[in-house]
Amino acid sequence: MVTLPIILEVINTRKHRVLMVAQAALPEHQYRAFKTLFLDEFGQKGLETELARIFTEDRQQGKG
Repeated sequence: MVTLPIILEVINTRKHRVLMVAQAALPEHQYRAFKTLFLDEFGQKGLETELARIFTEDRQQGKG
């Protein structure tokens, strides 16, 4: 069964790699701004929260 923690683990691995590439390619001040925006979109304030909501709704519909 696919679970939220499994999906988040896979996503976090990719996020880490993207941040490493950005850090290598951008000047420090641009990297800091990119990292903030990137994590807002794909971290707990963005994608992770949306996925948690989707999984919760799916579980609730399965019980109903």
